[in-house]
Amino acid sequence: MNTPGSALNNTPYSFLSRFVNKDNVAETNPEELIAAAHAGCFSMKLAFNLNAAGFTAETITTTCTIVLEEGTITESHLAVLAKVPEISQDQFEVALHDAEHNCPVSKLLKAKISVTFTLE
Repeated sequence: MNTPGSALNNTPYSFLSRFVNKDNVAETNPEELIAAAHAGCFSMKLAFNLNAAGFTAETITTTCTIVLEEGTITESHLAVLAKVPEISQDQFEVALHDAEHNCPVSKLLKAKISVTFTLE
């Protein structure tokens, strides 16, 4: 697979990568790419929201799990671990929920989106 950027150039990509990992060769699939895009986009929007509210995150780590049912992505679950000095849980949740609904990938998906978080 080749993309306009270089990050995914020559990345093995196939239908079978959804089900098997032949010869221990790392491959990807559309669902994995969407999960990566959603996690990255969400993290960027959350960082933007925090900065706009006067906070700087030391770390934001987001993991996305996609649910595929009968050929349709039905859910995208984001699990967030963030370290943001001097922010209250309420302030963090405002920034988090805005990112949940307003990152470009969230707006694109027609799936149920859920978020859990741990604030350090």
